[in-house]
Amino acid sequence: MPATTPIFADLRTDPPGPVRTATLFSVLAAAVLSMLLFGDGLAINLLIVAVPAALAAYFASRPAGSRSRPGAWSLTWGVGGLALLIVPALRDAGWPSFLAIVSSAALGSLALHGCRTWLGIVLSPIGLFDAVWKGIVWGWRGLRERGGSARGAGPAMRAVAMAAALLLVFGALFAGADAAFADLLGDLIPDTSLAGAPVRLLLLVVGAVGALAAAHVAASPLRWDRLVVEPGRARGRMEWALPLIVLNVLFAAFNAVQLAVLFGGYDTVLDRTGLSYSAYARQGFWQLLLATLLTLLVIVFALRWAPRDGAKDRSLVRAVLGTLCALTLVVVASAVRRMDMYVEAYGLTRLRISVVAVELWLGVIILLIMAAGIWGARWLPRAVAASAAAGVLAFGLMSPDAVIAERNVHRYENTGKLDLDYARQLSADAVPALDRLPEPQRSCAIRPIADDLGWQRGPWYAMSLGESRARRIIEERPPSAPWGACGEERAAVSYR
Repeated sequence: MPATTPIFADLRTDPPGPVRTATLFSVLAAAVLSMLLFGDGLAINLLIVAVPAALAAYFASRPAGSRSRPGAWSLTWGVGGLALLIVPALRDAGWPSFLAIVSSAALGSLALHGCRTWLGIVLSPIGLFDAVWKGIVWGWRGLRERGGSARGAGPAMRAVAMAAALLLVFGALFAGADAAFADLLGDLIPDTSLAGAPVRLLLLVVGAVGALAAAHVAASPLRWDRLVVEPGRARGRMEWALPLIVLNVLFAAFNAVQLAVLFGGYDTVLDRTGLSYSAYARQGFWQLLLATLLTLLVIVFALRWAPRDGAKDRSLVRAVLGTLCALTLVVVASAVRRMDMYVEAYGLTRLRISVVAVELWLGVIILLIMAAGIWGARWLPRAVAASAAAGVLAFGLMSPDAVIAERNVHRYENTGKLDLDYARQLSADAVPALDRLPEPQRSCAIRPIADDLGWQRGPWYAMSLGESRARRIIEERPPSAPWGACGEERAAVSYR
C-alpha cells in the first residue's frame, strides 16, 4: 500500500534543531509567571507573561551561532501583538480586551510564520495548534539532554526550579502562620496558598505548553504561502466591464441623492422623505453597511475574472474598479453620517460605536485597494491585516465605554435625556464620565458598577487602570442617593 502523506507535509520546513538553553529558560519563565499571575484575572499580567514567551520564540528562530535578525514584517507583527496586550491593562471593559487578545494571538502567529499572502494570513493561527504536541516533545527532549549533565545549563536549570519550589512552599507556610507577613507578600506577589495549588499547577502547564508551541513554530514554521490559488479564467472586456459600469452608474445616482438630501439638513430630510431626522438615519444605515461589504466582495471576484491581455486591460480594470471604490467611499461617509444622526436622537451604545468602527475600517480597506491599483498589490494582504490590528488597538485605547458614557452625559446636559438602565450596564471605564451627572442620576448610574467591582481590590497585576480610577472615584464619593430615587428619576428612552 502507498504510504500516506502527513498533513501539512508539503508546507513544512526542515525539522527544528535542538532546543536552545535560552529558549528553555524563557519557557520556564513564562510557565512560572503564568502560574503566579493568571489566577486572579487578566490585565497587565498578560503582557508580563507574553514577553518571555516572545523571547522563547525569538531564541528558537535563530539557529545556534547565527546572527540573522528577524524581518521587518515579523518584527512589526511581534511588536504589534505585544502592544495589543496593553488594552486589557488599561481598560476594564471585557469586549475591547477580548478583541485585543484575539488580535494579539493572530499577529503572533503572523510573526512566527512570516506569511505574505491572503491564505497564509488567514491560516497561520492553525500552525500554533499543530505545534502543541510537537513543542512538548521537542522541549522534553531538550530537558532530558540537559537534565543529566553535570556542567552547562543542566545545573542552572535544576537550581532555578528548586529555588522556585522552595520559595513557593515556604512562602505559603509563612504567609499562613503570620497575617502581617501575608499582607506584605500580598502587596508584592500573588497568593501562594496551598488551596489553589491544583489551579496554579494547571496554569504552569498551560504556560509552558503555550510557550513551547510558539517556540517550535518559530524554529520550524509552516509555509502557508506555498498554498496558491490559481486566478480565475479571464473574461472579455465587454463581459467583465459592462456589469461594473452599470453598478457604477447606480452608485453615482445614489450618491447624488445622498449629497443633496442627507447633507442638506433637517428641513430637507423632512421635505423629501416625510420622515423624522432620526427615523431617516436609522432606516438606511444597515443597508449601507451591507452594501459596503457586498462591494468588497464584488471587487474580489472582479479582480479574479479581470481581463489580463495587456496595458489596455490594466487601464480598464483600474478605471472601472477605481471609480467603484471612490463611489463606495461616499457610501461609507453616508453610513457614518446616518449613525451620527441616530446617536444624536437616541444616544450612543456599544453596538452603534462598534458598527461605526467596522464601517470606518471598511473605508480604510477600500483606500488600500485603491492604492494597490496604483502601486501594486503584493503588500495588500499584510497592509489589511495591519490596519485591522491598528483599528483594534485604537478602539481599545480610546476606551469605548468611556466614550459612550461621555457622549450620553453630554447629551443629557443638552437635552435632559439619559437611559439610566443602559448606563448601569457599562464597565468601570465609564465611571469618570458618569461622575459628572447630578444626583440622584449619578448614584443611580454608578451604584451597580460599584457593586460589580466589590469592596476588595484585586492584586496590582490583575487590575486595569480603568478599574483603579473607578475605585478611587467611588471611594472619594460613594453613591449616596437611595434606590427609590432611581425609579423616579429614570428617563425612559427607547433604544430602537
